[in-house]
Amino acid sequence: MEKFKAIIAKNKGNVRLKDLKTYKLIGKGADGSVFLLTPDRCVKIFEKEQTKRLELKALQVGQSSPVIPRLYEDGPNYIIMEYVKGISLPQYLKKEKQLPEPIVEKILALLVELKKVGFNRCDTEVRHILFNEDMEIKVIDLKRAFNSVRSNPTKLIKGLKKKGYIEEFMQHVHHLSPTLYAEWKSIIN
Repeated sequence: MEKFKAIIAKNKGNVRLKDLKTYKLIGKGADGSVFLLTPDRCVKIFEKEQTKRLELKALQVGQSSPVIPRLYEDGPNYIIMEYVKGISLPQYLKKEKQLPEPIVEKILALLVELKKVGFNRCDTEVRHILFNEDMEIKVIDLKRAFNSVRSNPTKLIKGLKKKGYIEEFMQHVHHLSPTLYAEWKSIIN
């Protein structure tokens, strides 16, 4: 962390991607890049300040929730947060070749938690669902938590359908929550 603090000081608070070439890149998307800082912390460097503000707000609001990564620090173009050491839902599906009911139960609890926290978007992409080493569920990339209104998990359902797990998912949803099953059945088609 001292080395990272020196980078921040040198650049008057900003972090440039070229300054992080000695850090392991663990994720890259349209909004920014994520680097591993320590075994339990990572830093996300944002392309746009607006996107950083949206994600920061969601992380701040979600700090009381066990499904939201811990927030440690932020700067003009970066956020330091908990590194979720584990696997994403797509990695889990690829490895296990099944979507068991206990995992679906955790996904349903995650969606309930997003609503409980106060997010307008109670949905997430399949790739943004992570499981830590204890198989506790976390969700990342929260920039649309407040500026996108979605009470049904359209993205999640589309992602599971694309991966070939929608029937198994919906069977478990039917068993766990017949009410949600009835609501979501129309999304599948």
